[in-house]
Amino acid sequence: MARVTRPDRQDRTDPMKEEILAHLRYSLGKDAEHAALYDWRMALSLSLRDRMVDSWYQSTKASYTGHKKRVYYLSMEFLIGRLIEDVAANIGLTDEARAAVTELGQDYDILVHDEPDAALGNGGLGRLAACFMDSLATLGIPAMGYGIRYEHGLFEQDFVEGQQIEKPETWLAQRHAWEFERPEVSYKIGFGGHVQHHEGKAKWHPHETVLATAFDTPVVGWQGRWGNTLRLWSARPQKEFDLASFNRGDYLAASRSEALARTICRVLYPDDTTESGKELRLKQEYFFTAASIHDLLRRFFIDHDDIRALPDAAAIQLNDTHPAIAGPELVRILVDIHGLEMAEAIELARRCLGYTNHTLLPEALERWPEWLLGRVLPRHLEIIRSIEDSQQSHHPDSPRILDHGNVNMGELAFIMAHKVNGVSALHTDLVKSTVFADLHRIHPNRIVNQTNGITPRRWLYECNPALSKLITREIGDAWPADLDQLSRLRDRSGDHGFLQEFMAAKRVNKERLSNWVQEHCGIAIDPDAMFDVQIKRIHEYKRQLMNILETIAFWNEIHANPNGNWTPRVKIFGGKAAPGYHVAKQIIRLINDVAGVLNNDPVTKDLLKIVYPPNYNVTMAEMLIPAADLSEQISTAGKEASGTGNMKFALNGALTIGTLDGANVEIRDHVGPENFFLFGLTAAEVTERRSHHGYARAAIEQSPRMQKVLAQIAEGRFSPEEPSRYHDLVGNLWDHDHFLVSCDFDTYFDMQRRADEAFTQTSSWAAMALNNTAGVGWFSSDRTIRGYARDIWNVGSAIDGELEQSA
Repeated sequence: MARVTRPDRQDRTDPMKEEILAHLRYSLGKDAEHAALYDWRMALSLSLRDRMVDSWYQSTKASYTGHKKRVYYLSMEFLIGRLIEDVAANIGLTDEARAAVTELGQDYDILVHDEPDAALGNGGLGRLAACFMDSLATLGIPAMGYGIRYEHGLFEQDFVEGQQIEKPETWLAQRHAWEFERPEVSYKIGFGGHVQHHEGKAKWHPHETVLATAFDTPVVGWQGRWGNTLRLWSARPQKEFDLASFNRGDYLAASRSEALARTICRVLYPDDTTESGKELRLKQEYFFTAASIHDLLRRFFIDHDDIRALPDAAAIQLNDTHPAIAGPELVRILVDIHGLEMAEAIELARRCLGYTNHTLLPEALERWPEWLLGRVLPRHLEIIRSIEDSQQSHHPDSPRILDHGNVNMGELAFIMAHKVNGVSALHTDLVKSTVFADLHRIHPNRIVNQTNGITPRRWLYECNPALSKLITREIGDAWPADLDQLSRLRDRSGDHGFLQEFMAAKRVNKERLSNWVQEHCGIAIDPDAMFDVQIKRIHEYKRQLMNILETIAFWNEIHANPNGNWTPRVKIFGGKAAPGYHVAKQIIRLINDVAGVLNNDPVTKDLLKIVYPPNYNVTMAEMLIPAADLSEQISTAGKEASGTGNMKFALNGALTIGTLDGANVEIRDHVGPENFFLFGLTAAEVTERRSHHGYARAAIEQSPRMQKVLAQIAEGRFSPEEPSRYHDLVGNLWDHDHFLVSCDFDTYFDMQRRADEAFTQTSSWAAMALNNTAGVGWFSSDRTIRGYARDIWNVGSAIDGELEQSA
């Protein structure tokens, strides 16, 4: 038997190597000879985590000793992605970590890509929350992010015969290296039951109770100068196991409390098309919101005695309506536990709360049946009635929170917030004039704009090393913390040599993606073709349908003139549809059916390919975005609140084809109209067009090109085994078409051909791409957070000078 010996210190020439080997031995119980890929990856992760902890502790201590006001960011989603590269970059250890792993005989990139991608979000909302956490730490603003530690997160997507199939996502099948469990941090969260009133006091007696327990992930900002915490809540039963029921043979009853707790945290966004699904989603939202409110109050009372000082110590930001129950929950605690009068409690809570609106879609502004909310949260329904009575007493013409048997959570969030912000200039204007027009008239100073942003650390510095190194060589290494410095690159837009280097970096990314597509999708794509990318949640208003219809039309044009001077294209799609969203799933299947025909067409396959990799996530985005030439931002004007993918693409040198919607408007202003392919109706024109009866049919009748595409689909050209498969989809375009695909189709097709022509002009395309990268420094999430800090939270930085830059 081989003798186990402790590695000789003299053999450890590098501190990082020593730490990796120590974790391999003492944390994982393996030696280098017998360690598997998982062991090496975990040892590397734990070594990097160790390097974060001191900064994290020091920051937490400084927040307490300095009595700093904290931001509490409540979000149903945190799409954090893989963390090895992110952490290594932020604390300046990428080169050291790579060298150490290499010297230990391992492949750093393989270890990085072995890490599970935590699917704790659906798309832009969760990725925005992750970017904000990065910027809060980079700017040294004391903050806590609060969410749910979903067991499975968003589903894993696969395609079977072109159809989306949902499978459980298993990011926690292995140990999560970055988190610290806090079993001592635990709060009872109740549901149901009844409310007892006695001598003017109310006491809620819940029927069911679970425990919210905390798992903390350190979030350390750029250069490791400050660390905040992402605290995710996991549900556990208050009573682990009912032995008496088990001994009586009632085995289901013995585990009922455990089943409830596990169900709450099992899946992100359970299908709420059923009553049980609605109830579970409401319980999820209350569970994490209530736990977070209790937790921040516990922290508040460490340094304070008077609850009335809470607004000076805590800024609570509601990321969408999911945590809107925070208002009634805080009022409940203030009234029922701390004895404040209802009117004072409502005003005190309002001074703490801010609400970020992310949508103008009526279906996305949550509404709960009044009976359901009353059954799950009876005391909160009483408090909501009191909030509405207070609002109506001061403003009799105010929109109702309780309306036709529903509880309108958008109105509740607005009324209970001292500031409500939109997320792009256009969106904020539309919030004022449409969805909250009456509330804006009553509270004209409440709505403010904070255009979204993205963290340049992950979305350029880390995901695009070829371009990052070129930028650093040209303008120095300060730009990841001051993205406005990218504007200095504009001076190089006429430098042919630099433009060649800029496009060479793009070529590196395109070759990497081409190799990945060949390996994972079995499709050969040409890096010299235009990579045309649309990666978003699948939704009718985002108009992936218009994209695939235009692709068919382009295919038809090539067939009509196969010897024409066509610009080769690779159309790349990515995104998931909600499990219960039938139309979105039909669009996914249509894209895959069309791909099956076009990719195998001997006439066009060298000129036009479609790639739709399943299970789009942050990791896939980090590969697709740097490789993109053309960014599809084609939503119906007036429907996309902001978008952040549009910013990521432009930052990485892709040109945008898009409508005047969301942050597209501001991106176009910053990069220059000449560097943006604009088409389509404006938001005002969309509203006007919808006022005309039969607008969709009229638009199609004026477009022979679109008529042919719809006829091909309806006749089963792309689904010969089931010709009627898409009759409903086609019929909807002829007779309804709420999102105006038909009205924008021809201008979209024409602008695509202009993009084709521009792409053939290599030098001018390169200059346009460079001007996109140089022009979007304003879209850093650091700038966005400075705006929140100034206009909404009234907080400062614990790092001198970090909030002094212009917001």
